[in-house]
Amino acid sequence: MGEKVSVFREEHFNAAHRLNNAKWTESENQRIFGKCNLPNYHGHNYELIVKVTGEIDPETGYVIDMKLLSDLIRDNILNKFDHKNLNLDVPEFKELNPSAENIAVVIYNLLRPLLSEHLSLQIRLYETPRNFVEFPAV
Repeated sequence: MGEKVSVFREEHFNAAHRLNNAKWTESENQRIFGKCNLPNYHGHNYELIVKVTGEIDPETGYVIDMKLLSDLIRDNILNKFDHKNLNLDVPEFKELNPSAENIAVVIYNLLRPLLSEHLSLQIRLYETPRNFVEFPAV
């Protein structure tokens, strides 16, 4: 078995969202989510880091072709999320609160089936320069 190496692709997208639980009262949503519950939404400049880990292919020297990874992210994540209202424009968030945690899980679930089974995937999503999440947690 060969050495495992992790490769990373960094991207960014801008999107609006509103954290809101339809089962709660307006005051409860406001208390829990604060400014993130503004009725007219708010936006973030998200930084996305996609980590792929696997063995180096002896013929290419790659874990994964970075152009392929870039294209997968562009076609399946950026085109879907960038300059969108996540609550209104992205079907995955129709019934799911678009918190950073949930966005990271959705991104993972969109990309995972597109990669070889022998590769592992981890998503790091920065909502702000100081607030970020990783999925899956290790």
